[in-house]
Amino acid sequence: MIRLDKYLADCGLGTRSEVKKYIKAKQITVNSEIITKPDVKVDENNDTICFKGKEVTYEKYVYYLFHKPSGCVTAKQDNLHKTVMDYFPEEIRNKDIAPVGRLDLDTEGLLLFTNDGPLTHHLLSPTHHIPKTYYAVLDKEVPETAIEEFQKGVDIGDDKLTLPAELIILSDKEAELTIHEGRFHQIKRMFEAVGCTVTYLKRLSMGSLELGDLPKGEYRKLTEEEVQMLKESK
Repeated sequence: MIRLDKYLADCGLGTRSEVKKYIKAKQITVNSEIITKPDVKVDENNDTICFKGKEVTYEKYVYYLFHKPSGCVTAKQDNLHKTVMDYFPEEIRNKDIAPVGRLDLDTEGLLLFTNDGPLTHHLLSPTHHIPKTYYAVLDKEVPETAIEEFQKGVDIGDDKLTLPAELIILSDKEAELTIHEGRFHQIKRMFEAVGCTVTYLKRLSMGSLELGDLPKGEYRKLTEEEVQMLKESK
């Protein structure tokens, strides 16, 4: 059982204060009965809750894959730049979604959003080593020796070497790199360690989740299969 106002807020209908106004305005029904008290308990699995006659569907957790463009920051608010949250409509933002990890201002690609705290912790935990693959364009030719160096671990100025990473050289100045951790500016610092500067960076995948052909600046809901595979990732 859950309070009616929390149920409506979790459905993305509005903030707790906003949905209380809807309830007081007699715009909410539970099993066809008008309810005017926000603290009424409802069964999210069996009761039929409607707003202005339209059924409101309850989802405790939501999951969205977003193709982050360059020029926006991974934050909820920023005084200088557009944020990743600006790409989502209010009804989705009201579900208290947040990005899982972050991408730099100039980095593009896959970013996962959810309000599932346990899954976020699982994916970001350094003990799980969730793989993340990036496509990088460099300012000069990537040395062949970098493949072995990255596999052994690279000194990027931290207390420890990076974990073993898989480098695929696509062309003289293009490469794909899969890492299993998430240190500050890690990709850029790893390439700098072998004499290259990253001029373009795009995340292609995270765990079992792939960006695919999702257009830049757009999002989609994850399928149930994708969510389950993420939860089972180690």
